[in-house]
Amino acid sequence: MPDVILVTGGHGLVGKAIEHVLVTEAPNTRYGRRDGETWVFASSKEGDLRNEAETKALFAKYKPTHVIHLAALVGGLFMNMKQKLSMLRDNININNNVLHTSYETGVEKVVSCLSTCVFPDGITPPLREDKIHLGPPHDSNFGYAYAKRLVDIANHAYREQFNCNFTAAIPTNIYGTHDNFDLEDSHVIPGLIHKCYLAKKNGTPFVVAGTGKPLRQFVFSYDLAKMFIWQLREYDDVEPIIFSVGENEDVSIGYVAEQIVKAFDFKGEVKFDTSKSDGQFRKPASNEKLLRLVRETSKDQEEFQFTPFEQGLNETVQWFNDNYETARRGQVKRGQVVTSATA
Repeated sequence: MPDVILVTGGHGLVGKAIEHVLVTEAPNTRYGRRDGETWVFASSKEGDLRNEAETKALFAKYKPTHVIHLAALVGGLFMNMKQKLSMLRDNININNNVLHTSYETGVEKVVSCLSTCVFPDGITPPLREDKIHLGPPHDSNFGYAYAKRLVDIANHAYREQFNCNFTAAIPTNIYGTHDNFDLEDSHVIPGLIHKCYLAKKNGTPFVVAGTGKPLRQFVFSYDLAKMFIWQLREYDDVEPIIFSVGENEDVSIGYVAEQIVKAFDFKGEVKFDTSKSDGQFRKPASNEKLLRLVRETSKDQEEFQFTPFEQGLNETVQWFNDNYETARRGQVKRGQVVTSATA
């Protein structure tokens, strides 16, 4: 029987990236679509995964053999701070329904998407996979962080009690085409792209929240898509894997803003609103485990090549320019479940 891979949150940032990679890479290659695979990219319109009955109906409709679980209630730093209970409760319900329905229907493998916010606040850098549960997460997003941590705990419990092949990825900050470019509740790069677009259009200053000093590791969505495809096909350990560029490849928010200004050829004033919170200053994550395993599972010991940040950012800005009218620019509503990404 063919493999049926269900991607929850399939119309969001990472889901669209996986779909892009599958069709642009050569067929039957490491990242391209393979014979005997059927990929289903489900959106929130097909069912509210917070609801058990609707989750079961989605699984009954497609009968997946494998699941890449990306769906979540997500937002940027300020949404995480304002809606801690919603982030906790809704995401626990989503994850519980997807994992338990996968178990009940005999899904062979589930790869879930976590976030680097699961790591303890103040942990000695770099972040590594074995440090997730060493202390409480940062207070700014503890609702979302604890909900995501529970996925790792559930994966281990399902493995120990029922021998389920459930695992997870931990991406750092994701950016790319098809993101949510909301001005208030998006992640940092799409929010800044939209602000700069409007500043250029309206002849107003480009305002960046915070000091611009915090450092973040950004991973391009197409690169992340390849990692998810690799993990689904070639990694069967329950322990999660950090998906990221190198720990010394983080860049400041100020540099991000500078590159966005350059990509838009924006000539106006750039302001930093220092009354807004910066969040954590730096949380470098190690990709050592990922690179080692990708190399070990490669026939020719090839290294994974990440898209240079400036190239990926320019591509994202160009996509937003070309697709402004249809891009997601509205607030993430309480009833909307979108693709998971990190803050």
